[in-house]
Amino acid sequence: MAAGDTRAEGMTAIAIDAGTTVVKAVGYGPDGAELTVARRPTRVTRPRPGWAEQDMTAVWEAVASAVREVAAALPAPPGFVAVTGQGDGAWLIDGQGRPTGPAVLWNDGRAAGIVDGWERDGTVAEAFGICGSRLSTGMPNAVLAWLRAHDPDRIARSRHLLTCGGWLFHQLTGEPAVDESEAAAPFLDIARRTWSDQLFELYGVEWARDLLPELRDDDHRVAALAPAAVAGTGLPPGVPVVLAPYDICATAIGSGAVSAGRACTILGTTLSTEIVTDTAATGSPDRAGAEPVGITVPLGVPGHYLRAFPTMSGGDMLDWGARLLGLSSAAELMELAERGAGDTAGVRFLPYLSPAGERAPFFDPAARGSLTGLSLDSSREDVARAVVEGVTLAIRDCLAAAPAVPGLLTLSGGGTRSPFWMRLIADVTGVPVAIPADAEIGARGAWLTGAVATGREPDFPAAAARQVRIAASYEPDPARAADGRFAEFLRLRELHRPVWALGRERTSGGTGAGA
Repeated sequence: MAAGDTRAEGMTAIAIDAGTTVVKAVGYGPDGAELTVARRPTRVTRPRPGWAEQDMTAVWEAVASAVREVAAALPAPPGFVAVTGQGDGAWLIDGQGRPTGPAVLWNDGRAAGIVDGWERDGTVAEAFGICGSRLSTGMPNAVLAWLRAHDPDRIARSRHLLTCGGWLFHQLTGEPAVDESEAAAPFLDIARRTWSDQLFELYGVEWARDLLPELRDDDHRVAALAPAAVAGTGLPPGVPVVLAPYDICATAIGSGAVSAGRACTILGTTLSTEIVTDTAATGSPDRAGAEPVGITVPLGVPGHYLRAFPTMSGGDMLDWGARLLGLSSAAELMELAERGAGDTAGVRFLPYLSPAGERAPFFDPAARGSLTGLSLDSSREDVARAVVEGVTLAIRDCLAAAPAVPGLLTLSGGGTRSPFWMRLIADVTGVPVAIPADAEIGARGAWLTGAVATGREPDFPAAAARQVRIAASYEPDPARAADGRFAEFLRLRELHRPVWALGRERTSGGTGAGA
């Protein structure tokens, strides 16, 4: 439909955002307002230390159920459905479109030994020069290499390598596809935005090239709903289905970050701090010669890229801190932290709790968290504040690795419900903070992508200007600047690296993570 078409202006729509632990379906009215939201929990299983998997069929059923609920609540049938989801990992299907096993997720650590080998032989640095993304254990190249070595039968039974969003798009349309944003790390030549034969050779997975489905760029996002998906979803036959960029890109778009220099942080299962650029160049001008870090992917907005630093842990560290202190929720942790001393009474927290270590803004599968500076004078309030501050310093660390200093940092996710944390983020980063009004920012970004792809909106800048609203903003307080605390944070991390190395030596070969 062309922009300005009265049918386009009068239609409702549905956007799907399939996160790691919760999938959401959001219904939008003709004016773009959120009308209804359906959420379904999804289960991450960890059958062995360092592993993270999901039942692909269960994820699809959760999405179909949420969509069915939203479709029934809308005042009119949706004019399109847009889908985004968690990135990376390996969601493998056979020639009939059936899963060949559980999805291996982005935060899976079984391939740590393989990635370590790529680090030692220079593959990581060479690949970064081509794809602009730092390799991590949950990326599909590492997972495929591990499966080829340890579960070759599954590779033999697999026909297509998908991601979460691609799996859902396939279930909705019957078409296997991968968006450029998800293909970029680790298989695209980011400058040319094409598959790189050199990268497949570098990783030693030339055989995997045939598993890659059709690459979808900004002009080829739409397919029709398959008849097989009608009954399960309650959607009208043939409704356009839009493959949006994956969740970190969709969230950037949904927060209004659609032009160069805009930045956002997702306060989700991962902390993903991101800045929009108009080139595929990587790295910060202030950190010349630093190790390859972060990822660079096409944003989904023509001519723009996203330089992103997704950590291995995020909101789950706040949940951990709450459990440690006998609290029932991260919200209670924030309330306790607000009562703690501004200097945390000397308690410090390194926020590296993922069993897979850390991937941004540095890479070390052996990285582990720690609480230091404890004494008999330390209170529960001080420990709570140290945990929250440590997670916040990780956001600043990612901003320091970005290619430019943003003038505004848009935040999204459940953590935005804490005014204390929002003020702390502004103070620690030194950047003004804005909170969008929408409850589901990733879904809003998928909806905006769908609106542009189907002609409801003429382009992304116009769509963001019309549809992204700010609910609250926070200015940094110079009296609470954290330059000294950040420098201390970096020094403390370097002091812990030898301890991490000792831990790696003790556990190497014992968890099935080796090559």
